[in-house]
Amino acid sequence: MVTTYQTDSPTASVVYMTRDISPAGLMKAYEALGVKPKGKVAVKLSTGEGGNTHYLQPALIKDLVQRLDGTIVECNTAYAGTRNESSKHWETIKEHGFMEIAPVDLQDEEGEIEIPIEGGKRLTSDTVGSHFPNYDYYVVLSHFKGHVMGGFGGALKNISIGIASSHGKERIHSGQDEALPNAFDGDHDSFLEAMAEAATGVFNALHGNMLFINVMNNLSVDCDCDGNPHAPQMNDIGILASLDPVAVDQACVDQVYLSDDNNGPLIERMESRHAIHTVEHAVEMGLGNRNYRLIDLDA
Repeated sequence: MVTTYQTDSPTASVVYMTRDISPAGLMKAYEALGVKPKGKVAVKLSTGEGGNTHYLQPALIKDLVQRLDGTIVECNTAYAGTRNESSKHWETIKEHGFMEIAPVDLQDEEGEIEIPIEGGKRLTSDTVGSHFPNYDYYVVLSHFKGHVMGGFGGALKNISIGIASSHGKERIHSGQDEALPNAFDGDHDSFLEAMAEAATGVFNALHGNMLFINVMNNLSVDCDCDGNPHAPQMNDIGILASLDPVAVDQACVDQVYLSDDNNGPLIERMESRHAIHTVEHAVEMGLGNRNYRLIDLDA
């Protein structure tokens, strides 16, 4: 029997779920949260490495992004590819169709700033793009899937590695061990803990003015940052939404384990990378709760 963190406790974080992976399903998940972002709204997502087609497609997110009058925000990557320099990243963004549906902002194109992190074991601050404070509310749209280093990528990865500047990404990967000749060769658990700490720093800097929607489709063992990802080996699951990034990621992990589809490769990827430790440390940082009440929007 699979153990999950789903509970009926009224004090648990709420996660909404629909199996309808469509523009209407995405809107339903958003509306279920019952919040109305105010001010200038950023929509944080991955624009996808060149050669990858698993990222959240503009046709899926267009209606929600335009409903929010949102600006799609991203930062440059820290590895060689089609998004590690602004000029190449803009070409990728254009090729993937995002500029056709909304304004786009590369937040570290003009520099970076530091935001504080309190109570961390690895990081004392997080390095983010200089445009980060230009927005009042962040709507975080994450494609939940595997990841070659983190085990899985969801809301926590999207607001840590995803919002960090290119240099900030290196700091997180190294666990802030700046003596490393290669930032990607750091202690693995330190990297996972640094992700949780960076996510906490971002959430606190925004005073919680965020919401989180994870789309569980194209469930490859590889991330949208991979230009040649493995094909998905299990079927799509649905869309999950919460105001708690820890709860929504935990709920997605539980859905993978609960699936009676070909979930073995993705489970192996998560377990071999100790992926759940990011969630565990985010709880230690006070970012959110693993226990959640799942509300089925299709019932």
